[in-house]
Amino acid sequence: MQRTLPQYTTPNNNVKNRNSMINRNHPAFKKEAEPFYSIIMKGLKGEVDGEHFWDAIDEKAVFEFLYNFPGFANKIVGRKKYMDWFGGYSMKLHSANNLIVHKSTEPGVFILEYEVHGKTPSNKAYDNRFCSIITVKNRKIVHWRDYMDSLAVVTATS
Repeated sequence: MQRTLPQYTTPNNNVKNRNSMINRNHPAFKKEAEPFYSIIMKGLKGEVDGEHFWDAIDEKAVFEFLYNFPGFANKIVGRKKYMDWFGGYSMKLHSANNLIVHKSTEPGVFILEYEVHGKTPSNKAYDNRFCSIITVKNRKIVHWRDYMDSLAVVTATS
């Protein structure tokens, strides 16, 4: 099944704390990444629990990034470690769009295609496309395999 959803821009309202186990003051809760968080939650609507992206991630989730950049981890294990890494994310996103959701024939596996748009720390335009293969068990994200347009990062940051 394939469905395309409308563009999502940064919301002005604050996300309420309904999961006291996650520190809402952690640097990973950054407004500059809200379009990413929101488009993922829209794509997984009805499949995961929690109001915010970090609520939907299992504590022991595995993240695989199938692209190579110096100093960039190809695998991160655990929500806390991913939050710590994401706390240093430097792109300032203003929107995310072109969401297409595919449900796999394997139960709990979703393929999300989407784009993010923003600026680099040096104020250059940043536009990237992603394909994320996400496994959900017990209404939490337990595995994430990510593909992106690596050239978009190189172009924006060079």
